[in-house]
Amino acid sequence: MPIHYVAGDLFANAYHAEAFAHGCNCKGSMGAGIAVGFRERYPAMYEEYRQRCTATPRQFNPGDVLFWRAEGKPAVFNLATQEDYWRARATYEWVEEALTNMRAQADAEGIHRIAMPRIGTGYGGLSWKKLRLIVEKVFADWPGTLYVYEEYVPVATPSNSDEVQE
Repeated sequence: MPIHYVAGDLFANAYHAEAFAHGCNCKGSMGAGIAVGFRERYPAMYEEYRQRCTATPRQFNPGDVLFWRAEGKPAVFNLATQEDYWRARATYEWVEEALTNMRAQADAEGIHRIAMPRIGTGYGGLSWKKLRLIVEKVFADWPGTLYVYEEYVPVATPSNSDEVQE
């Protein structure tokens, strides 16, 4: 199976993913959870995302994917898995549609290694047990490799006593 369930820090990119993926709302806010890390690391992407969410008519809707390439960094698949933030939850249908669209776009872009957190859980509010089955259904026969970070483990940093003294 092309899916590996791992622990670690997605942004450390220990598995050399060509792209990261994460769930987004459609209101233009990346103010909580892992989305904050994406906003900080990809500010131009965040601005494009906000513009699409606030356009009339809106250009980023549930099930959509906003693909972003950045020089010298992994690309990003922003997956529209929930309509709003705060009380509005993701839906299993939107997650499946976004994952299906991401797979098709990855194929079109020649991307074979994607890393993502447990999509739709956390602020999305959905059951990982059910979502894992959806991920496996969508990517079961994908020729690439998907790394799903089931557990966040921060990258260890050297303590002051371990630093090289000059």
